[in-house]
Amino acid sequence: MDVASRPTERVDLVRRATLFVGLAPLVPAATFARSHSHAHTLSAPHSSPTHTAPLHAPAVIRKAAAPLPLVMLDPGHGGKDPGAIGYSGTFEKHVAEAAANELERQLLATGRYRVAMTRTGDRFIPLEGRVDMAQAHKAELFISMHADALHDASVRGASVYTLSSNASDSQTATIAQSENSADLFGGPHVHATSPAVQQILASLVSEETRRGSAHMASSVVSSLSSRLTMLSNPHRHAAFVVLKAADIPSVLVEMGFMSNRMDEAALRAAGHRAMVAGAMRDAVDRYFMSAGVGVG
Repeated sequence: MDVASRPTERVDLVRRATLFVGLAPLVPAATFARSHSHAHTLSAPHSSPTHTAPLHAPAVIRKAAAPLPLVMLDPGHGGKDPGAIGYSGTFEKHVAEAAANELERQLLATGRYRVAMTRTGDRFIPLEGRVDMAQAHKAELFISMHADALHDASVRGASVYTLSSNASDSQTATIAQSENSADLFGGPHVHATSPAVQQILASLVSEETRRGSAHMASSVVSSLSSRLTMLSNPHRHAAFVVLKAADIPSVLVEMGFMSNRMDEAALRAAGHRAMVAGAMRDAVDRYFMSAGVGVG
């Protein structure tokens, strides 16, 4: 295009703009905006682009659902600490882990809970570390899973334990002493808590937490009693270090005794562990239902 043709081009642009303004009432707003933008570009090719309106943060959603309650599962022992060794050589740590994994699966399948584990895999965790994990996760319930051994191989059956400064009976005192000695496997850098300190720690747990623990223990006993052999007076108490979280209801479940031939054989079977986990899942449901949390 030569220089002489430029005035003609300018006249044509003016005519088109005038015609567009005349048709504006008949043209949709979106079309007008696009055409206006195009005309602006033609008339001012070197101008800076138009700034768009700033984006605003989305409004806060009111009445958002509360997070699902978190249940902390604690498979007892692990790593260099085998726990009790069964009648035929089964390690408690393996039974506890397998049962906890099954309970985790069943709890998550309900869609009503979040679940965390103190250990995944065969590794050693000090008792204090297990409590610290529950507190760090802000758990609303702590369940420690075990299958201990006794000198009397004829004793069998499940039982549930809560924290107390003093043991409810001599057999429970023996079990608590065995469980609290787990930290000895950690070497000199892990110091086992003395019995005197254990009693002091137990006394610091809030009354509200004690009531929650007792309620959960009652739920577990009720669920297990219809499916398993139980010890007499199956809800017992002692100064278990792993149950000392001051603000988290906590129970220790003995699923049976590895020192008993029948209990050990049962706990080695996946079907039996699934039944135990199902009873405990029902107990968790009952516990949270009474608090109006986690169950739809």
